[in-house]
Amino acid sequence: MPNNNQDILFMRKALALARQGRGMTSPNPMVGAVLVKAGRVIATGWHRQRGTDHAEVIAFNKAGAKARGATLYLNLEPCHHDGYTPPCVERVLRSGINKIVVAMKDPNPLTNGKSLAKLKRAGIRVKTGVLEKEARLLNEVFVKFIKDKMPFVVAKSAITLDGKIATASGDSYWITSAQTRDLARRRRDQFDAILVGANTVLKDNPNLNGQRKALKKIILDSSLRISAQAKLFKKTRAANCYIFTTKRASSANVGMFRKRGINVEIYPRATGRIPLRWVLKELAKKEITSILIEGGAQVIGSALKENLVDQMHIYMAPKIIGDQKALSAVDGLGIKKINQAIRLHHLIVKKIGQDIFLEGYVHRHH
Repeated sequence: MPNNNQDILFMRKALALARQGRGMTSPNPMVGAVLVKAGRVIATGWHRQRGTDHAEVIAFNKAGAKARGATLYLNLEPCHHDGYTPPCVERVLRSGINKIVVAMKDPNPLTNGKSLAKLKRAGIRVKTGVLEKEARLLNEVFVKFIKDKMPFVVAKSAITLDGKIATASGDSYWITSAQTRDLARRRRDQFDAILVGANTVLKDNPNLNGQRKALKKIILDSSLRISAQAKLFKKTRAANCYIFTTKRASSANVGMFRKRGINVEIYPRATGRIPLRWVLKELAKKEITSILIEGGAQVIGSALKENLVDQMHIYMAPKIIGDQKALSAVDGLGIKKINQAIRLHHLIVKKIGQDIFLEGYVHRHH
């Protein structure tokens, strides 16, 4: 097998290992490591969650002295800085490997090529760019967070064929099938946080829980109308809940939520609505790297209008409501011409029973 094919084969394995950490490693990237000697895999590792050993360290621990003279495959350059764990580049240097194949450089300025330069200086052969596109896509959340200091945002809706999320009377149970709803709930685990507007809390009273992990819950409520008894606060650590409001909120209400340990952030300027860009910047400071917006139509509309949505997840049921007054999935864009409509690209379409799932990136308009 020629060297290049072999590199692709083992890098695919590293990417598949990395993927197992999806939703669990934030704010760290997903990383997989494969140690190969004489064309055979001798050890593997993947980063499970923040604060635990990095992928290459796990692989070296398994391989022990056998790592000498091996080739290390990693989907991301080893870290060069101290974080929750010591810099991995030192461990790579001590391991005795003679070659490293990396899919992409670490975009973090604390590393960005420094580790690879250090390994080269030590006489280790370095190859980069193998399956780089796939590696970037896998860690798109991490790349955006590092480069823009903003979370990766996905807006989600469940709609009928005519784009409605509820009838004119507000009935929305259930547009999609139980199978689709189950899949949508499982997908929440890929995110750090879930964001909704006050209307969604008041009308639907959702619990916003993940399946396998504790999600951070973010509520936009400009006059602090929601109840402290709302379902989303039950069986959840108060510290994982964030309410963003304005000066219109009564200080008694703010005090009551804060006393319970719930984070209440007040937008400093007098305004009717809470600017979403400010909200996302504040959340990024708290190392929240990915957010799923689950409603409602105005929140999704504002996020699209402000160019803040990276991707849309749309669950579509083969049903038609057929009423102009029925609620649409997105509101507030006020687009006058078709050529100004927001477009999705790199579409993925899947069938879930009778329903359809659409996933696409939002085309940035400037």
